[in-house]
Amino acid sequence: MLETSGLADPGNLAPLFWVDDGLGSSIYLDGIVTLVDAKNILLSLDEPATPETVGNEHEHEGPHLTTAHLQISHADVVIINKCDVVTLEELERVRKRVKAINGLAKMHETRFGQIPQLEGVLLDLHAYDRVDAMPDMEAKGHSHLDPNISTLTLHVPLLQPPEREKLEFWLRSLLWESILPSPSTSTTKQAQPNDQAFEIHRVKGQIPMSDGSSIMIQGVRDIFEMIEQGGDGEMEKGDRKGKIVLIGKGLVGLPFQESLMGALG
Repeated sequence: MLETSGLADPGNLAPLFWVDDGLGSSIYLDGIVTLVDAKNILLSLDEPATPETVGNEHEHEGPHLTTAHLQISHADVVIINKCDVVTLEELERVRKRVKAINGLAKMHETRFGQIPQLEGVLLDLHAYDRVDAMPDMEAKGHSHLDPNISTLTLHVPLLQPPEREKLEFWLRSLLWESILPSPSTSTTKQAQPNDQAFEIHRVKGQIPMSDGSSIMIQGVRDIFEMIEQGGDGEMEKGDRKGKIVLIGKGLVGLPFQESLMGALG
């Protein structure tokens, strides 16, 4: 377990532990846990951006992200601490705000600093070697709660093997170049100064293939993997549908679903 400072950006640290299986390292990325102070988190989310976040290499024009935004958006687990010192109404506002920023993370609440258990809460998360049930959030999502960052779900049909390469190219455009391919043509359109730019902090997906197998997608910032998994043979192919979940800044209002379908078409 690595405990970072309260000002650390997980997006810069996670790739350091993203080790290729072939290297045989005993150190691996199990998951990112963010501890949230229920009493002060809303103030932290609404505070002006610090020089560290303003100067971040991923920064672009638009609403600034606080350190709290970055830490919540990258989390696989969010621990809401000090629930005993806030009212039920205040706690509910915290829950909704955290969920609006990161719809993927599992949330646990503590009172008097006591967590229910270590395993599955802080340890043995397996957040990067499996994909649990993913939320279904539309593009407009919860942006009214937090306009800075949001979670977006994209729906993916059953893919033929040749379409895997098309999906990978689409992900590379998003994560490596911050380019959203045009939904109407095979060309790509890079965000110009007057366009709405975006940045992806976390991506996770489960994509069914026509041969009965599936592809698991895991990514943090510009590092991602597409891992092939065997099928169970129990689900009817016509009923198998996939999802890709994006967490990031500037997602609202851009045609991500249309772009994805255009890339696969």
